[in-house]
Amino acid sequence: MAKVGKTNKKVFRIIISEKARDPYGRALEILGSYDPYDKKLDVKTDRVKYWISQGAQMTASINNLFVDNKIVDGGKIKNSKPGTPNKRKTEKVQKEKDKELAKAKEVEDAKKATEETKNKENEVPAENNEEGKTE
Repeated sequence: MAKVGKTNKKVFRIIISEKARDPYGRALEILGSYDPYDKKLDVKTDRVKYWISQGAQMTASINNLFVDNKIVDGGKIKNSKPGTPNKRKTEKVQKEKDKELAKAKEVEDAKKATEETKNKENEVPAENNEEGKTE
């Protein structure tokens, strides 16, 4: 696909060119055009099939476009590649999770400590306990 048209009104040319060549330079052949706003595809289907039979490879977006318009048989290809996560961001998120876990643990320990002190205060010593006495 070679982008042509105005700044906010893009139209794409569907071309055949060598992989190493600039898509805006000379093309071997212009096969058609695609207007993404109107979803209008004008393409020479016989020439597309000829070039595919000669071993031409399609980009993922062109393949999906042709499959949608039933020019080429086959399935769609996933267009985007999963990116690698940002190391700094993942480290920052991990640190925040660790801090939250530490705070939760501190709160839990504090609750246990207060419960233990309350239990100790409520306990009656064995000397004063009447059940412990034998007569």
